[in-house]
Amino acid sequence: MSIYYYLAAFLFCLGLLGTIFKKDLISMLLCLELMMGGVALLFILFSKSTGFLDAQLMVIFTMIISACEVAIGLSLIIALYRKKQTIYTDDIKIITE
Repeated sequence: MSIYYYLAAFLFCLGLLGTIFKKDLISMLLCLELMMGGVALLFILFSKSTGFLDAQLMVIFTMIISACEVAIGLSLIIALYRKKQTIYTDDIKIITE
């Protein structure tokens, strides 16, 4: 196996751990983007090793979904900050209100 497969797995796992253990929403959003980067790299490696061009199209769709995710996520974080004056997950209790 190429070292790039390990890099893709490392990026995904690092993003997953960051999403689980980070306390502020912006860092969690960045870790989600890191996970999407690992998935995109895996699609590129799959396309290169098999010769199918469908995986390259999936990378483009992954990038589009990632851009939409950032736009929606940042708008929700800004709206939450305007209402609660914090971006830390420990300070936010939306369900009880």
